[in-house]
Amino acid sequence: MRVLKYIIFALLFSIVSGFFALRTEIVQMYLVEMQAEQILNRPSPLPEEDSLSGLLCGSRGPLPSVGTAETCILIKAGERIFIVDAGDGSITNLRDWGIDLGKIEAFLLTHTHSDHFSDLADLHLNAWVTQNRTDKLKVYGPEGTQKVTDGFEATYALDYKWRYEHHGNDVAPIEFAGFDTHIIDIESSIVIEDDDLKVTAFLVDHDPVKPSIGYRFDYKGRSITISGDTSYSENVIKHADKTDLLFHEALSYRLNKAGATAAYKVDETGNLSTVLIDVLDYHTSPTQAAKAAQSAKAKHLIFYHLIPYPEGLVAKMLFFDGVNDIYKNWTIGRDGVMGILPLNSDKVKITYID
Repeated sequence: MRVLKYIIFALLFSIVSGFFALRTEIVQMYLVEMQAEQILNRPSPLPEEDSLSGLLCGSRGPLPSVGTAETCILIKAGERIFIVDAGDGSITNLRDWGIDLGKIEAFLLTHTHSDHFSDLADLHLNAWVTQNRTDKLKVYGPEGTQKVTDGFEATYALDYKWRYEHHGNDVAPIEFAGFDTHIIDIESSIVIEDDDLKVTAFLVDHDPVKPSIGYRFDYKGRSITISGDTSYSENVIKHADKTDLLFHEALSYRLNKAGATAAYKVDETGNLSTVLIDVLDYHTSPTQAAKAAQSAKAKHLIFYHLIPYPEGLVAKMLFFDGVNDIYKNWTIGRDGVMGILPLNSDKVKITYID
């Protein structure tokens, strides 16, 4: 009994001591520093082994949805890292996951709709300041991309200047602020070809957005194909031929029409309802995307750029109704879904970052 009293007393003493210790600045600072160190030293979720992988850093289209970012895919080929599109919220995801954005070799744009490049400024800042870069951030994209990067540079000119003057050239080298923009010659289609990596661009159908393109990454016998925004396209099927992993956009006609009907009832202008109907003619339905994957003989399909993002069981059932009748190996895209393609293998490993 006496031992039990000692134990209870010791516990109470520890609790009271801990309470008062937490109220002292030295303990508070120590705990905060420990927390900051843990955040800064987060291990990267990207595969360490030599492989080709695709991480979905933004899974939805421009319609808002809680907990998801607009379109973004990170491609890792060996030690080389690329970002394809960067919609709103996507770069925050990458930072939260501990991705070193200073290691980004290039940004690739599929087309000049704003939900595909609105986070480009955040990508630039995090790839520039404190990262010891020796060049500007390379940007590849179709005709019109130069206007996008010129616009960002004009808008952020003072931001670049103030950061350089405040932090100095070692931290914010002014000569490496901004973008090194390359307009893709869609006739030649080859974007990058060196060592073991080949990146190919191809036209897709997103009229009136012209040109709009998709990308294929080939690395040491493995491949990832990204559709970009498109209606059903034979050109996607052609360039995704026998690809290991296909990221394909998808729009649910039924969910969009339901949203349009609801919007018509509550939006006096009718503009939102009109937009929701208008977008039906330049996107791909889930069953059409499944057909594209089946026709291309893709090993696995990840649906992305989901319009609208299907929240809840019923929405998912409606969104993907009929897909299994056409194609079996598929994954619903959400922020943090990653497909890993080990070398010397035909496996596709699907993992999730929480």
